[in-house]
Amino acid sequence: DFSPDVGFPSLSQAWIGGIRAGSITSCGNHVKASCRWIAFNGSPGVLRDQSLEKQQAQVKRCRHPARSGSPARGLTDLFLGLQVKVWRLPESGQDMPSNAGLTMGPGGGPVDMLQFHPTADGVLASGAGKRVTVWDVAQQQPLTALGSHEDQLQSLAWKRDGRLLGTSCKVNAQPAAILTAMSLVPLQSVSGHENNKDSRLLWMGSSDCLISVGFSQMREREVKLWDVRQFSRAMLTVALDTSPGAAIPLYDADTGLLVLAGKGENLLYCFEAAPAQPALTQVTQCRTEGSTRGLAAVPRLALDVMACEVLRILQLTDTALVPVSYLVPRKDFHEDLFPDCAGMLPATSAQAWWAGDSQQVSVTRGLSSPVALPGAATAPCPPFCPTTGGKGEPAPRTETHGDLHLPCHRLHPAEGSGYSSPSSLASPGSTATSLSASTGPSSGFASSPSQKSLQCILGPSSRFRHAQGRVLHRDTHLTNLRGLSLTTPGECDGFCANHQRVALPLLSAGGQIAVLELSKPGRLPDTAVPTIQNGAAVADLSWDPFDPQRLAVAGEDGHKIYSIRFHPVASDLLVSSSYDMTVRIWELSAGREVLCLQGHTDQIFSLSWSPDGKKLATVSKDGRLRLYEPRRSPKPEQEGPGPEGGRGARLVWVCSGDYLLVSGFDSRSERRILLYRAQALPDGPLSVLGLDVAPSTLLPFYDEDTSVVFLTGKGDTRVFLYEVTPEPPYFLECNSFTSNEPHKGFVFLPKTACEVREVEFARALRLGQSTLEPVAFHVPRVKKEYFQDDIYPPTRVWWEPALSGSAWLAGKDGQQRHASMRPADMTPVSEAPKEAPTRKFVPASVYLEEKSDEQKKEELLNAMVARLGNRDDPLPQDSFEGVDEDEWVGAGGGGGYDPCSRAVPSRPSPPPGLPQD
Repeated sequence: DFSPDVGFPSLSQAWIGGIRAGSITSCGNHVKASCRWIAFNGSPGVLRDQSLEKQQAQVKRCRHPARSGSPARGLTDLFLGLQVKVWRLPESGQDMPSNAGLTMGPGGGPVDMLQFHPTADGVLASGAGKRVTVWDVAQQQPLTALGSHEDQLQSLAWKRDGRLLGTSCKVNAQPAAILTAMSLVPLQSVSGHENNKDSRLLWMGSSDCLISVGFSQMREREVKLWDVRQFSRAMLTVALDTSPGAAIPLYDADTGLLVLAGKGENLLYCFEAAPAQPALTQVTQCRTEGSTRGLAAVPRLALDVMACEVLRILQLTDTALVPVSYLVPRKDFHEDLFPDCAGMLPATSAQAWWAGDSQQVSVTRGLSSPVALPGAATAPCPPFCPTTGGKGEPAPRTETHGDLHLPCHRLHPAEGSGYSSPSSLASPGSTATSLSASTGPSSGFASSPSQKSLQCILGPSSRFRHAQGRVLHRDTHLTNLRGLSLTTPGECDGFCANHQRVALPLLSAGGQIAVLELSKPGRLPDTAVPTIQNGAAVADLSWDPFDPQRLAVAGEDGHKIYSIRFHPVASDLLVSSSYDMTVRIWELSAGREVLCLQGHTDQIFSLSWSPDGKKLATVSKDGRLRLYEPRRSPKPEQEGPGPEGGRGARLVWVCSGDYLLVSGFDSRSERRILLYRAQALPDGPLSVLGLDVAPSTLLPFYDEDTSVVFLTGKGDTRVFLYEVTPEPPYFLECNSFTSNEPHKGFVFLPKTACEVREVEFARALRLGQSTLEPVAFHVPRVKKEYFQDDIYPPTRVWWEPALSGSAWLAGKDGQQRHASMRPADMTPVSEAPKEAPTRKFVPASVYLEEKSDEQKKEELLNAMVARLGNRDDPLPQDSFEGVDEDEWVGAGGGGGYDPCSRAVPSRPSPPPGLPQD
């Protein structure tokens, strides 16, 4: 079965346990990996090495002597001291050397960073203080020293072709300098990140593009893409979060994947970086069991190509080395996933490179030739494969570390699996985003025509994949909330809100509820907060959608009630689930019970009306889903298997009421969501998607206009977003929203609370320890002056009932009208003037003049192939939508079909109390 989450085998399989990581405060990545060895930062002053071929072998140590007269310090970038020591490790099974093979220095200060040259043998760049030194390791002499930095160095990086060296340093504006090792003066420098906290710099292969990771002036972690040919400003800036831990970046030029992990955190981001748009597209993010101390990428030659492993990361935690693999599940070897990669033989010597030789490392033809590397699978060898004597037979599969690839994050589900996965977030109109392994000095952003972008590999993606959630300005917050009840039952959302007011249960005796006006934000007084008294503890509460001044409260003064819900279409109808395992429907205008539904054998976790108000669905602790048609029978119309665990569950109707989405737990306490066809509950779920392991029940909110479901739990810091579709893969992952601290509740406001001019499609209230903060979810678009009618189909007029409760009980049905959310002064984006394509094509007749028949055939065929493979042609949406540079989260939000949208034209009718546009 396919699971989209990261799976971690037991310690006896792929983990390397029994270690002790070093200080997290030191510089560097703390762990490095070759095809055979792993070196990591251990206890202070100790560099430890672990063979990839031994999973649980005894960790061997090679001690790094500290400076005489001073205490040992943690290793930075695997080395620290006034000298640079170079060790040569033996073959597997032999003892470690007791002394370093080479010692270079003194360096004038602690060495904070090291990086070998990518093409020349024995060329090493080191950073110490404000100076970069380039060494000839064989001669143990410096080739040059680059000492023009204004402040402490923070990172350095060689370009893949070895021609340029990039650095970043700590200064007020934190410049990122681009230097050549032949010059003592920077070729270019620019202000990188506005905060002087730790920053990192990476080259995007041999292209003229850089990735920098640092902090903004507001202390947000951010990623920037730079083009050194236009180095005055960043091409793209993407804000990640406000976590204080410095982000460790790893970039794989062959796939274009960028992995980010914060020190001291357990979240891994994976992006696809495409400089041509430019775009930074989130592929997935996953939580790990341990906190990150360091991060390293395993060389591509060690990947399991037969399992379609495109990337493997080693995470260093306090006590273990944890491999995390990214797989594209396919059968057999697929050449499009594994382009030619750089070989392991140097292209030139140190002295020849210093004299101007710029030869490049020869490439390994794809990864189809299996070399005797840990974790590498067997594939047919080409005729030139040295391991087969040129005969093409496959080499024997090595069994030394074949399990290292097991903990994996699958990027796309296998066909027919019935499970969904995080999808690629690349723009549908983007060019191939996998960077080629070109070696020319001006390779720019060219991609290999034989490679496919991850978008093509990973399948469909959501048009809301770049949705961005942000907390609104502090002026809109309600602060100084006191005495809140944070222990409401699991069946309750914790509080409730409509477009005018919010109701918050208080901790005081008697079931007090504070009722606050959303139109009056600010700091609340210490006393005299408006409250209502219920006389008993509050179990659940809900606002009447058709009367913003009526609040229903379920207490424990009679029989215990689990949850209450108003009817979505008929007025004066309320449904409740209670401790006696019944579901009762009440007519509020008459003050009486009118229907009682039975059939449950255990606690009722959740209930939900269908959008048309005809049916009612429940999920209970007995592990069953039930569907009722209340006016026909008190017994369930259908029953089906629900979530396995008995810890809690919720359900909502999705896709125009044809499907049910259920959130719950499995038998191992993993939180997951399940999708059912409403007319076929006994058949079980169509799709199951595991999310994470956490104690709180996921509370789902479904936006019927966009078909996006939001999921979070009380005490969580993350809100998951998925677009739900009635066809496979059913769940399309969108960007998540992450808050700085756990929220005590997360409730969504009606659709009419959204700011249309900012392309906001959902708004929520986040309850903190003492604050209530509005959170807006919007889709980045460039031309906001147009009404984005692909995001805003006509919305249901939820504030007007379609019929009375008595009429519904008498058997009548009603349908609420729909209204457009378009302001009168905005033109729909679908009616925006289209810009004509500027690309010109030469007629085929030009190529067919005065040529032989064979030449004509060949050139015509080449022209057709080039035309079909051309990805530079503008798409229709390119003329009116995209993303501003200051808004980018990934690639621009693109159009797409909405399987659950309605198109009933009518004019808007704003709810009572809402301000006019």
